[in-house]
Amino acid sequence: MKTVGKSPKYQNETLPTIVCFSHLRWNFVFQRPQHLLTLASKTNRVIYFEEPVYEAVQQAFMRTGQPADSLTVVTPVLPLATSEAQAIATQRQFVDELLESSRRDPRILWYYTPMALRFSDHLAGNICVYDCMDELSAFRGAPPELVALEKQLFERADIVFTGGQSLYEAKRALHRLIYPFPSSIDTAHFGTARLPGEDPADQRHIPHPRIGYFGVIDERLDTELVARTAAAMPSVHFVMIGPVVKIDEASLPRLDNLHWLGNKSYADLPTYLRHWDAGWMPFALNEATRYISPTKTPEFLAAGLPIVSTAIVDVVRTYGAEGLVAIIDADDVVAALHSLLSEPRDEHLARVDAYLATMSWDQTWNAMAALMARAEAMKSVIPLRKGA
Repeated sequence: MKTVGKSPKYQNETLPTIVCFSHLRWNFVFQRPQHLLTLASKTNRVIYFEEPVYEAVQQAFMRTGQPADSLTVVTPVLPLATSEAQAIATQRQFVDELLESSRRDPRILWYYTPMALRFSDHLAGNICVYDCMDELSAFRGAPPELVALEKQLFERADIVFTGGQSLYEAKRALHRLIYPFPSSIDTAHFGTARLPGEDPADQRHIPHPRIGYFGVIDERLDTELVARTAAAMPSVHFVMIGPVVKIDEASLPRLDNLHWLGNKSYADLPTYLRHWDAGWMPFALNEATRYISPTKTPEFLAAGLPIVSTAIVDVVRTYGAEGLVAIIDADDVVAALHSLLSEPRDEHLARVDAYLATMSWDQTWNAMAALMARAEAMKSVIPLRKGA
């Protein structure tokens, strides 16, 4: 095995190990896994094992990085001609080698993707966690075996978390210990958008008023609605931030008042949001969005921006019901956005801050950790019955 990157060095070699298997790149978009596992690394040694990349190399190796003292990101790098069977075998070997030095440590197996069972189903941990943040089988390009593997993961898991209330309701009959944990918020980070600051260079030329969106740009975004709205509001400029994945970038609508600025780092997002006049979440209403609980909802609010959203169920039932987000459909989006731009913010911000005061990623992680400890204690007395 060859390893390229930082060698893992931990402040405390006796820390218990969390091995996380994820379909999401650590350096792609900073979201739920990054928030939770960064917090977990304060009391655990975390190995974040990503899906492989295929490159023009002669032999497979592991590329590693260390974003925190006790957190190592591992990316398997495989030759271009690697077969699926070879890829599974190589990843199994890599995982075994990574864990060789910590076999006696308490170990949590943490899954974001059931697909990882193909090379990790032989591992035994003190506890197995499935953090089901999305209905992955509804996403474009989902592997056909995903549904069967998720069933296996529900059978193996000792505890399951879901990324929102709707997803919890869809999955709750599948496991005895399943708990909803909707997206939370780093209020201090996004709250800096309320402070004065310089407009980023690639946004400075864009006139006001500005309405913005940030997040992954894929099949969950209603690009037709974006195009129609921008065309109907030529005096308003729409700023769209985020990486384009699974759709053809050439298919994105192009108008003079529609600005696609590409991906930005998590650290830089507040510098863009502070110069927007409002935010919007123009999600398509389809199978891929049926169970989402967008992290950007509280992030928009913490930044001090009024916001509208299409009728995503978890947004309607929480933020919409609290009067913090205006819910729109294709027929009233223009009127809603004009109204949003003209409304005073002071009263809105007071209600937003009162609501967000009950939320934080620290609170979420602490609650998850307590539930995991309880599940592990129960498991040590009598094995949990999996399934319904």
